[in-house]
Amino acid sequence: MHEKLKRYIIFFIGLFINSLGVAMITKADLGTSPISSIPYVLSLNFPFTLGEFTIYFSLLLILLQLFILRKNFKLEHLLQIPISIAFGYFIDISMILLGFINPSTYIQKIIYLLIGCIILGFGVFSEVFADVAMLPGESFVRAVVFVWHTEFGTTKIIFDVSMTVIAGLLSFLFTQQLHGVREGTIIAALLVGLIARLFGRWLSFLEPVFFQKADMENEVTENLQTSYIITIDRQYGSGGREIGKKLAEKLGFTFYDNEIIQQAAKSTGYTIDYIEKNDESMTNSLIYDLVTQMYAYSSKNPAPKDAIFEAESSIIQKIASKGNCVIMGRCADYILKNNTSCLKVFLHAPSDYRIKRIMSTEHLSEKEAAAKIQQMNHQRADYYHYYTHQAWGLAKKYHLTLDTSLGTDYILNTICNTIEQI
Repeated sequence: MHEKLKRYIIFFIGLFINSLGVAMITKADLGTSPISSIPYVLSLNFPFTLGEFTIYFSLLLILLQLFILRKNFKLEHLLQIPISIAFGYFIDISMILLGFINPSTYIQKIIYLLIGCIILGFGVFSEVFADVAMLPGESFVRAVVFVWHTEFGTTKIIFDVSMTVIAGLLSFLFTQQLHGVREGTIIAALLVGLIARLFGRWLSFLEPVFFQKADMENEVTENLQTSYIITIDRQYGSGGREIGKKLAEKLGFTFYDNEIIQQAAKSTGYTIDYIEKNDESMTNSLIYDLVTQMYAYSSKNPAPKDAIFEAESSIIQKIASKGNCVIMGRCADYILKNNTSCLKVFLHAPSDYRIKRIMSTEHLSEKEAAAKIQQMNHQRADYYHYYTHQAWGLAKKYHLTLDTSLGTDYILNTICNTIEQI
C-alpha cells in the first residue's frame, strides 16, 4: 500500500510538471504539443479554457476506448477520468502561473519552446516512472495496439499526426488561417519523447532507490559455493566465440550464445532472424532515441531493441541462477554485476590478427575485413554504452583481459587456472 501511494504521488507530481510543460510550450506562441493541439485551437475560438477543452477531449478519448475495447475495457480505465480532470485544471493553473511569459521575438519564442519541451519531457518520464496510470491519449493508442495488434511506435506517430492535422483543419474552418498549429507543434512532437527517453536512461538508477524490486541476481541456489558463471565480451575477429565454446567444453559448463536469442524469440514474439539482426548492435544511441522516442510514453510497450534487451537480461539472470555456464556478450557482465560467482572476461587481439582471421573465416578482402571489424566493434560499444552507461572493453571492469593472439590453449589454461584459484 505504501509503495502504491508513493507511485501515485510521483505520478501526480509528474502530471503537474506535464501541465507546466504544455503551458510553457503554448505560451511560446509557436503552436502547442500534438495531443493539446485540438483543445488549444478550440480554446482560441470558443469561451472555454485550454484546460477545460483538454478535459472534454480526454473524456472523448476515454469513450472511444470503451468502444474499441468493449468487454476488455476494465474498471481501472475509469481512473483516467479523475486524472483528466486534474490534468485540465493543472493546465489552467500553469497558464496563470506563466502569465508573465509573453515572448516578443522569434528567438525568445524558440527558447521558451525548448524549455517547455524539456519540462514536458521530464513530466512524461515521471508519469512513466510511476507506472500506475496513463493519460487518455497514450491509453487510446495502447487500446488500438491491443485490439488491432499494431506496432506501438507507429500507432503513436499516426495518432499525433492525426491530432495535428485535425487541429489545423479546425483552425482553417474557424478562422480561414492556420492559428494554434505551427512549427512548435512539430518540434514538440520530435523532442518531447526523445527528452523523456533520455531522462529515462540518465535517471534509471532512481527506480531501486524509490521502489522495492525483486533482484534475481541475488537468488540463492544450493550449489552457489561450487558453481561459476563466466561472461565473455570480445572484440569482433578475436575468436572469442570459439574460445568460449571450447572453454565450456573443457570445464563441462553449459554454453550460451545463440541459445539466448532462441529463448528471447519465444518470450518477445519477435522472430529469431529479427533478434539476430538487432542483437548487440546500436548504430547511434541518439538517433535510436529519436527514432524510438514515441515509446517513452508507455512502460508497457518498450521499443523493440529495449524489449529484446529486457528479455535477454531476464534470461541471463535465470541462466546464472543455475550456475556453471559460459555466457557470450549481451552485457552479461553488467547484468550480473552483483553476482559474486561471476568471472568477467574480455578477449581482444591486435588489429592485424583480427583482420587476417576475418579475411580467412568470412572470405573478405583486407579492406572489407578491416571495415567490418570497425563497424561491428563500434556497434557493440554503442550498444553496451547505451544500456549500461559504461565504456565497453574497459580493463578495470573485468577480472581478466586476454590477448587471443597468444593462442587458444594459453587463454583456456589461464581462465581455468583462475577458476581453480578462486
